[in-house]
Amino acid sequence: MNGYVKALSIAEYLTPLIYLALLMMAVEPAYAAVATTKHNLSVSGPGTVKATSEAEVCVFCHAPHNTSPSGQLWNRRIGASYIPYTSSTRKSAAGQPNGASLLCLSCHDGTIALGEVRNRASAIAMSGGVTTMPAGNSLLGTDLSDDHPVSFVFDAALRAARGELTDPATLVKPNKVRLDATNQLQCTSCHDPHDDTNAKFLVVANTASALCNACHIKNYWSGSDHRNASKTWNNAAPDPWPHSAGTTVAANACENCHRPHTAGGGKRLLNYAAEEDNCFPCHNGNVAAKNVQAEFNKVSVHRVSDYTGIHDPTEPDSVATSHVECADCHNPHAVNAVAGSAPAVTTPPVLPGSQTAVRGIGITGTPVNPATAEYEICFRCHADGANTPPARTARVIAQNNKRLEFQTSNPSYHPVAGVGKGSNVPSLIAPWSTTSRVKCTDCHNNNAGPYSTGTGTTPSGIGVNGPHGSTYPLLLERAYVVNDNTSESAANYALCYKCHSRSNILSDASGSFREHNKHISGERTPCNVCHDPHGISGTQGTVLSNSRLINFDASIVTRAGTQAIRWERVGTSGGRCYLSCHGRSHNPLSY
Repeated sequence: MNGYVKALSIAEYLTPLIYLALLMMAVEPAYAAVATTKHNLSVSGPGTVKATSEAEVCVFCHAPHNTSPSGQLWNRRIGASYIPYTSSTRKSAAGQPNGASLLCLSCHDGTIALGEVRNRASAIAMSGGVTTMPAGNSLLGTDLSDDHPVSFVFDAALRAARGELTDPATLVKPNKVRLDATNQLQCTSCHDPHDDTNAKFLVVANTASALCNACHIKNYWSGSDHRNASKTWNNAAPDPWPHSAGTTVAANACENCHRPHTAGGGKRLLNYAAEEDNCFPCHNGNVAAKNVQAEFNKVSVHRVSDYTGIHDPTEPDSVATSHVECADCHNPHAVNAVAGSAPAVTTPPVLPGSQTAVRGIGITGTPVNPATAEYEICFRCHADGANTPPARTARVIAQNNKRLEFQTSNPSYHPVAGVGKGSNVPSLIAPWSTTSRVKCTDCHNNNAGPYSTGTGTTPSGIGVNGPHGSTYPLLLERAYVVNDNTSESAANYALCYKCHSRSNILSDASGSFREHNKHISGERTPCNVCHDPHGISGTQGTVLSNSRLINFDASIVTRAGTQAIRWERVGTSGGRCYLSCHGRSHNPLSY
């Protein structure tokens, strides 16, 4: 034997020792790191879940012999069946977990006892009577539909199909966020089971969503307030960031709305299943300055709480199934408070930063993405959709498609998609003029919002802008009474008088129509009886009968004999009516 040993060369003698030393060098740092974490399930572990007497640290996952053929010298059984994450926007294959993810799930799916390892004849006893993974955030279960997808190939083809993803070629060493040897994204792409330096065993700290942004490159995100805002929570319940250590909007970033595991919203991994509940924790006045949530408690609202799970990023541009959600009007990855978000009335409508990168329908009916005018966003629901909300007033010419009502080829229209046709509108209050354009929110807005000043600009600190809620019907910013026999007053017709001078309207001498005072004050006939505030479709109305927004309320105005109900324009401001109103026949009655 001694002769045999002496015959060995020095290199041959040292090789096994060097191998052992290298092995120990590789194992020791991992052992030392995991020993201080909750993944140390031995009796010496720092967590509340640990063995009653087992002293070995690595045995709960690894063993040198009699291991699973899954790799990593795995010391546990695997093989449960899982429900994978799916969504309408997912482009990767929704298969069963494999590789390192399957190994992680052998504890985290809760189907196998934590102490059940392959190289022990019986399961290792755990303290407190614990067997499988206790309830909590670490227990993922076998339903992974509310967890970030894993075990899918992340390659150039996926990047091209999905968009808004990083180059997969960068997800290799030395990048700590990396794919496995088969180019698949696994649990270990985000988590290092041996190192809890960054909390939750993350490979990098997720402050400002640095970990999320390693793979996800959302369009417009760099300029979004949800990425950059330094707003903090005022500590009034509820906590907007219950699963994050971040103390500002910017520090939470993606996690303001999303949760990578056990997400309440499932698809798209939202914190909560009800879409608006992901917005309200910040937009209730506790983080953002304005309390938008309170607006939805008013009488007239966009009823976001009536729908859950209907809105989908892949839904048709013209909404086919009735619903309204915050994300129909706001892109949470793009919203920002840009300067000039409330343009002066003399400029064409410009989208505010809160509606950056929202899709819409153009005035011609063609989808636009992103929308460049506010009305394009409104048209998604209030134009060509199959379930357009009903009109408030039954008109002689019935038209519920707002896109058709605002066409600039129409006999008359409020100047939303283009400047108006009339060059003589003496009732307009400066700075409004015949070259001005209006926005939908000039009429449909918060009743205590910024436009209530009547200037068309947004003074700082006043109200919540937008058609979230109002005390007036149809989300009107001001009172617009439509009931017959209404006494004329500045209050009852405040919406009209916002832009049109009351004194001019009621003047018999200098007014735009000398009979206004007689009808509005004398006969107590609302503006709405004669005027259709949006416009009259050019395929239904005529310049002769429907200029000046004339389209009678069919519940008040009736036929006089066999003549069709109509008003015929004569000259600049004259005309004659063929109808019956308040029991009096106008057949015709000239003005």
